[in-house]
Amino acid sequence: MYDLLIRNALVYNGLDQPPVLSDLAIKKGVIAKIAPQISEPSLQIQDAHGLCLTPGFIDIHTHYDIEVEISPGLPESVRHGVTSIVMGNCSLSVTFGDTQTLADIFLRVETLPSELVELWLEQAVQWTTPHEYFAHLHQLNLGPNVSTLLGHSALRAHVMGLERSLQDHASKDELKTMRKLAGEALDAGCIGISVDMVHWHKVSGRFSGAALPSHHAHYQEYKMLASVCRERDAVFQMTPNPENLLTFFNILRLSPGFFRPPLRNTILSALDMSEYPWLWRLFPAITFLCNRLLDCNIRFQTLTEPFTIYADGPLTPLFEEFSTGVLLNSCHSSVERRQLWADKKFENEFRKQWLSKLPRTFHRDLTQMTILKAPDLELVGKTFAEVALIRNKDALTLVCELMLEYDDQIRWVSCGANNRPAIRQRLMAHQYILPGFSDAGAHSRHLAFFDSSLSLIRQAISTNFISPQLAIKRITSEPASWFNLKAGVLQVGAKADIVLLRPEKLNTPITEPIEICDPLLHGTKRLVKRDTDPAIAHVYIAGLEVVRDGEPLSILGVKKTGSVLKSTAPVKTAAAALSRYRNRINDELWDHPFTHYWDIFLLKHQNISNSILHCFAVVTMYAFFIIALVTRNPLWLLCMPISQIIGLVGHNLFERSAVDVRDTIFSWRALISLHRLFYVMISRQYKNEIKRVRLILLDYQKN
Repeated sequence: MYDLLIRNALVYNGLDQPPVLSDLAIKKGVIAKIAPQISEPSLQIQDAHGLCLTPGFIDIHTHYDIEVEISPGLPESVRHGVTSIVMGNCSLSVTFGDTQTLADIFLRVETLPSELVELWLEQAVQWTTPHEYFAHLHQLNLGPNVSTLLGHSALRAHVMGLERSLQDHASKDELKTMRKLAGEALDAGCIGISVDMVHWHKVSGRFSGAALPSHHAHYQEYKMLASVCRERDAVFQMTPNPENLLTFFNILRLSPGFFRPPLRNTILSALDMSEYPWLWRLFPAITFLCNRLLDCNIRFQTLTEPFTIYADGPLTPLFEEFSTGVLLNSCHSSVERRQLWADKKFENEFRKQWLSKLPRTFHRDLTQMTILKAPDLELVGKTFAEVALIRNKDALTLVCELMLEYDDQIRWVSCGANNRPAIRQRLMAHQYILPGFSDAGAHSRHLAFFDSSLSLIRQAISTNFISPQLAIKRITSEPASWFNLKAGVLQVGAKADIVLLRPEKLNTPITEPIEICDPLLHGTKRLVKRDTDPAIAHVYIAGLEVVRDGEPLSILGVKKTGSVLKSTAPVKTAAAALSRYRNRINDELWDHPFTHYWDIFLLKHQNISNSILHCFAVVTMYAFFIIALVTRNPLWLLCMPISQIIGLVGHNLFERSAVDVRDTIFSWRALISLHRLFYVMISRQYKNEIKRVRLILLDYQKN
């Protein structure tokens, strides 16, 4: 007898395949059967007629490391269909470090409410090793599945002490210690390491306003951490400093493979910046150059919505990119901030930095900054520029005067990126750019992208820029595969993490955020998303219903439904990591039962048109060789690489399977397999051979 039977659902399995009307049975938290009709008895039956059934969504960029300790159900994400999250991003995690140091580096970077951090400090559990941390995570009543990266800033502060980590390069002994501890963290369960260089990120406490510890590392330190990830094929997440192109160059230096495993590198972030409307074109070009020609394994992340940020007077991450803004965010009260504004010297310096033409991410365009709340109701709904025009004042002078008068009582909003739908869709659809970067759990007063996965599906349905099944794949199996997580696919034996959607509710605009006082966080104010007519009908995690009609149920965070997800990469040496990379079938299928390259080669050439072109390439190669012999002109041999080009054309046109650079240039295994393909094609054994390896792979995936 099954525990739950879901009937008559339109099932999307997460693999970019057309949906199928099916029943789905769940037993002991896993999918027991998927079939057109299931007649066996079940304790519960859910009629899903008219609903779409998908795998639970995966959020690859969150900052829930502290919130999960207080509210392990993480309802603000789960209510939007997220059943698995990655935390520990932007060099911040709690795997290592004393609680006060961790509070200092988390509080300001992620603008977590002080009430939340204080609550955590009161009840924080102290652990001394990564294994103890993961043992603690396993004990929490997790709502979604949780995976974590090791934060470089936390590791650096732990090894060097916070003060030195904010000033000095690490010594050789400290680098050795960091390498050892990083390896222990990955072995314990971290799926990778996150490094941060973005200029917005500052610490609080004793060293308020200083850049994060990760910013102060030398290139050799980043290189060492990258090598730890490279050996295990673990994720290496980096955020470059947009004000310093050298940081981006250093990231690219670390990434190539060739005769070593390529670094599994995810970079923040690919956005359509308002300040630089041409910049978005670089991201597809860079990934093509790096992944196709330099043997890299890079994925950018992009936001699926306009990058809209809310601010309370000068209290905003946007002001952290210039020093006077840093001073304002470092103040402990409105009195201190007003004293700064009253100082003409400070105001002049603020004006100078605001108008500076140096590279920046915040546009500082007062025509795009709209006032939402203010004691003077006449200001509400107008931009700062419009108010200045009405009052016949210089716009920047008006800003300084309003900040002096109202401080954080004046709330405003601005969009700095991704506000052109067509460009945003091109970024979201790109094969080397993952939809993510939600920052869920961070910047609680400033942004709310908890529904970023759902937003991608909404846009796919309303504009048809990609198919619904591809949109679902992009937020389920695709990120799961790249991050080495066991999640994101509906198949027998998989954990029953499921979302049921109302398709008629998806053809609607992206939901606007609202402000609430969150009872789970002692009434702390935060921005959230709420659907008045929710597209989410049900969310199940491990077969247990945790959301109904867009509302979290009482079970969430009380009964454990989520698991701690660890890396599925079965390697711990550089040689094994290189072999895993070279033997992948495609960018989603890395692990399989095949040890003979011929079987792998077949799965890379399942499309008949691609295989025919490869056979033509063999004929072309020998044709140029024979012509060179007959004419006694060795220059004809220079045309032989045309055969490789023909093969690459086949992959680009018909089958986007993995193409290893070494095999493309020359390898005996590729040459032998290519000739064997030619033989099985002309001997009419091709279809049987393809069927043989497909059955072996299917049996492996079921088990």
